[in-house]
Parts: sequence; C-alpha cells; structure tokens
Amino acid sequence: MRIFVTGASGWIGSAVVPELIDAGHRVLGLARSDASATALAEAGAEVVRGTVDDLDVLREAAAASDGVIHLAFKHDIAFSGDFQGAAEADRRAVDTFGEALAGTDRPFVLASGVAGLAPGRLATERDMPTVDGSPLSVRAATSLAVLDLASHDIRSSVVRLSPTCHGDGDNGFMAALVAVARDKGVSGYVGDGTNRWPAVHRFDAARLFRLAVEKAPAGSVLHGAAEEGVALREVAEVIGRHLGVPATSVAPEAAAEHFGWLGGFVGFDAPVSSALTRDPLDWQPTHPGLLDDLDKGHYFHTPATAG
Repeated sequence: MRIFVTGASGWIGSAVVPELIDAGHRVLGLARSDASATALAEAGAEVVRGTVDDLDVLREAAAASDGVIHLAFKHDIAFSGDFQGAAEADRRAVDTFGEALAGTDRPFVLASGVAGLAPGRLATERDMPTVDGSPLSVRAATSLAVLDLASHDIRSSVVRLSPTCHGDGDNGFMAALVAVARDKGVSGYVGDGTNRWPAVHRFDAARLFRLAVEKAPAGSVLHGAAEEGVALREVAEVIGRHLGVPATSVAPEAAAEHFGWLGGFVGFDAPVSSALTRDPLDWQPTHPGLLDDLDKGHYFHTPATAG
C-alpha cells in the first residue's frame, strides 16, 4: 500500500514510518520543515512538503494514496493557550481527507486520546467522548466524525492513545515529571498516588497504527493501551530512586503549584482496557512496560527543565 502519513516525523510518526516500510508499504510523509523532510527521506519515505493547514496538499496526497494515517496536531499552539484553534485546524484537515477518500473504501486512521473517557472506572472501546462545546470536545467531535466516515465508504478507524506513550527520546508527560522532580528535589504524586494512567510503548503504538491501516474494520475504535493503568505513586517511586530524591505525596489543592501545567493531569484516575482491540487485530504489545522503561534510565540521562 502507498500510505500518506501526517505528523510523520513526530514522536509517534517517526516510529510508524519505519514500521510501515518494514512491512512492505510505501510511505508519503508530510513535512513542514527542512529538518523533517531530511529525516523522512533518510527513513525511506517520499516527502510531501506542507502543513495541516495546506488543505489542497492534503487533498492531493490523500487522493494519490491507498490510505491515510493522520497523526499531526498543532501541539505547539494547543499547549500555549489556543487548543481551540488547534482542534479546529485538525477538523478542517479531517474533513478534507473525508472528501478525498469518500467512496473509495480506503483506510483512514486518526490518532486520538483516551484521557477523560470514563474517569474513575475502566474505559473500553465502547465508551464515547462527551461533546459539550468546550475546546477539548472539539477534538472529541472530530474523532466521532471520523467514525461516521464509514457511512461514506471509507474504512475509517480511530486509535485512542494512552497519555503515556513512552520510550527512549520521549519529551512528554514522563519527561516532564522527571524534570519537576529534579527541580523540586522530591518526586511527587497526588494524594495517596493510587490513581492510574494507561501506558504504551511508542513501538507498540506504531504497530497498532500499521495494523489499523491494514485491516481495521470501518468505524473501529482501537485503544493503544498496553497497560490498563500504572499507579502514579509507583511512577514517582521509580523516578525518585533514579534521581536520589524521596517520593512524596502532594495535596490535591497544591498540585497546580507543585507540578505547574501538569497539575491538572497528575491526579486523574483513568484506567483503560484494550481487550476489544487486541483480538480482532492480533495486537500483542511486546516492548517494556512503563516502570521497566523508566528503570532503563534513559529518562534521566539529560537534565530537562520543569517548564
């Protein structure tokens, strides 16, 4: 298959591209910079220059492909105060792909998230996000729109990723927790630390995207969760051991001050099942779990700032 991948040089995309190529697929990768273009070419992909705002570029690349994996999202503006704008740009890109692929029975795979689906209980692929008009729900509505594309003869699917997609080189939540612990001199967790986050290694996530574009049924919801939930206290204890600082409880009301932008997330209890994903696609995660990955030490090699 000839597969167009947006976000192809990002944290997940840079694992998805070689996963696809190693399986015998050809990859067209969207690149918004010279550095991204060089990285994609070196990985063996064909380069398509542009951004998610270049709708004509997206339309043409999708029409010339046998399938699309949409990983790109404007995280730079989303996390600097304009999540609404990032979500709206994402929706325009998705609508463009829908127009280009309608009536073709070609696959279209969207990357989304599991966070907030069913706080406090085990979320499954049958749980659907709430659309309530908030900026966050704009992205939720986009994922529902992708599932609806199945009615337009598109083999659409949504891969809902764990908030912790870990591995060597990760600059996400785990790296941020390490940076806060290094800065504060304690490795914190909220309350008793029994709240759980699902987790997946980026290479296992990459395999799931390949399987989705190859054989996920139209209208599928897939969960990229290798582990249903890892207690944040256990995470804090591993981080503390590697940094030589104590693991310490932080009161919920002090979370924002202690963790900064992470304060709104670290107290979430959001376990997630992937049972309905594994059997149909024969997806069996094989890479290290979160605690084992932390114990490998690569998160502690280069000091990062708490931000």
